[in-house]
Amino acid sequence: MTNNLKGKGAAARYRQVQISSLDKRRKGKHHELMQGIVQELQTLKAGAALVIPFEDVGEIGLANLRSAVHRASSAAGIKIQTLADKKNFYVWAADDAPER
Repeated sequence: MTNNLKGKGAAARYRQVQISSLDKRRKGKHHELMQGIVQELQTLKAGAALVIPFEDVGEIGLANLRSAVHRASSAAGIKIQTLADKKNFYVWAADDAPER
């Protein structure tokens, strides 16, 4: 798509910035929560899971919570598995998965 205003002397509608000055890391609205979960995953003992009560995560739904935790743990290089029941969300290192 071409810009019809280009070269016609029209005032720019939006300001411009150098791409190099932008912070390219993703910081969603639950960044601190995810950062805390990842930090605890890094110190989690083998065979243990974190228990995250849904009442502690506010209005985040299960699908969004699971997705955010997977994104954050992947960025930290941690493979995880998750499970949920009516009250809690559980997350642990994939290497510590219980045998079926």
